[in-house]
Amino acid sequence: MAQRAAQQGVRLRPHLKTAKCTRVAEMTAPLPGGSITVSTVAEAEYFAHAGWKDITWAVGLAPGKTAACAMIQKCFGARVNLLVDHPETARQLTRIASDLGADFHVFIEVDSGEGRGGVSPLDSPLILEIARALESPRVRLAGVLTHAGHSYRCSSREGIVEVAKQERIAVVQAATVLRHAGFACPTVSAGSSPTATFGEDWTGVTELRPGVYTLFDLVMWALGVCTLEDIAATVLATVIGHNHRAGRILIDAGSLALSKDIGTNQLRPGVGYGLVAAVPARKPCRFLRIAEAYQEHGLIAAEGEMPWEAFPIGSRVRVWPNHACLTVAPYREFHVIEHGGSEVVDRWEKLGSGW
Repeated sequence: MAQRAAQQGVRLRPHLKTAKCTRVAEMTAPLPGGSITVSTVAEAEYFAHAGWKDITWAVGLAPGKTAACAMIQKCFGARVNLLVDHPETARQLTRIASDLGADFHVFIEVDSGEGRGGVSPLDSPLILEIARALESPRVRLAGVLTHAGHSYRCSSREGIVEVAKQERIAVVQAATVLRHAGFACPTVSAGSSPTATFGEDWTGVTELRPGVYTLFDLVMWALGVCTLEDIAATVLATVIGHNHRAGRILIDAGSLALSKDIGTNQLRPGVGYGLVAAVPARKPCRFLRIAEAYQEHGLIAAEGEMPWEAFPIGSRVRVWPNHACLTVAPYREFHVIEHGGSEVVDRWEKLGSGW
């Protein structure tokens, strides 16, 4: 991904909500000077404490969290870039920043087609109203930012290429509106992992913010962004039962361990809550899936005859997740293994709640 960004002449600002881990951050945005993206105040504090100084919090601002961001900046000497998409949020931010005596760099969020947050790039009056509301001695307009989350709903590489084109046009158009009105717009930020992988032209964009590429998952595989062998994060679980009546093998990893995201099934039906293989397999069995997920139980189903003997009670399995960001989030550390092996060679601490 770093090579792709360099080839396109844009900065890579990886989104570390996926891994939440300083070791991964060191690989993707090395210190000193690495620029990163996060999705929570807790993530911003975690990485600022570890030494990252340029952090974009790429979720629309809840004004009540401004003080926490100011504290992070004061304690760690970091810059926490904020995101707004409404004039009232901008006005509240400028008032709070003045009261706190804190300085902030702020992005205007642009909707490039996902339909979640952000202002339409065609709504020039609203874009300019937000920019004017941000005018303050304590607040600086950093630029415009978008996320093409709808690339996850594509069914082909050509579709992702088209979404990347729409993403670029939308965010560049918003930047042009601001510049024509006399506002500085130094940063034009875009990029999901699918569009950053397959986008063909990023003219006018200054940085890309992919995140799940650091680990990959079954959704990325279904989109053609990676292979099954490329998926780095799997959940290690134990076989705890054989239910011959239901034709299911039980494991001690359910929805809390795996998440209940089943988005892959829209593109590749039959994946369930994840694909499975016995340790130390390097890739999952395409005919074994987690068919049902309860809080602490996962139920393995098979296409065809269940290979009971290959999964004795007490044996270990790996589960390849649909959505790495959700699956990884609760864990406190990664147990690092070599390609296809089972011996833990390192442990990487991360931000997580654990069990």
